[in-house]
Amino acid sequence: MIRFEQVSKRYSGGNQALQGVTFSIQPGSLVFLTGHSGAGKSTLLRLVMMLERPSRGQVVVNGQSLSQLHDRHAPMVRQQIGMIFQDHKLLNDKTVADNVALPLMIAGLRYGDIRKRVRAALDKVGLLAKEKSWPLALSGGEQQRVGIARAIVGMPPLLLADEPTGNLDPELSWELFRLFREVSEAGVTVLIASHDLELVRRMGERVLVLSDGKLIDDVPARTGRRSE
Repeated sequence: MIRFEQVSKRYSGGNQALQGVTFSIQPGSLVFLTGHSGAGKSTLLRLVMMLERPSRGQVVVNGQSLSQLHDRHAPMVRQQIGMIFQDHKLLNDKTVADNVALPLMIAGLRYGDIRKRVRAALDKVGLLAKEKSWPLALSGGEQQRVGIARAIVGMPPLLLADEPTGNLDPELSWELFRLFREVSEAGVTVLIASHDLELVRRMGERVLVLSDGKLIDDVPARTGRRSE
């Protein structure tokens, strides 16, 4: 699903964000990406989204080399990816259901199909009863789950999350991580950038570790992790 081959990224100011990064992630996997602030986690996710281009090397997503695609194809690539942010990025003047429906409305789906998918996504994250609520009436954890519902409502094969639990307490963070596991068990490839090392270790999934733009470790998933 994702393959990096000797990928480096140097910004115009001279900052070397990534250097010679190589790894692959199989479809349906749940993988965590960790490292200190500035290690290159966000840059790596932006390369997958075609929000940045590598300086060297090759990024392959779903069998397609992104380096061979023109910028005009970037929206097509992003339609196959669900993205979750730390700050939710919800529209406060729209209800929960309308926020979740946005990707489907942009894609031009019919109203009946949109409603069914939105309700299914909200049910998946345990917020079906909140579909008519406003974002500001929700807790931080609930807002983040709305963000997850919006990311998965289009049934993308790939889900990316950039520090999705950064503003949540450990209990809520654990609940969200387990929700990500359920999503991956449904066949979605999930890559999560997180600085919460304790919870990441507790999950027992595969962990990619970045330091100063280099991939310094690739920790395999722990046997028996699914029973936790």
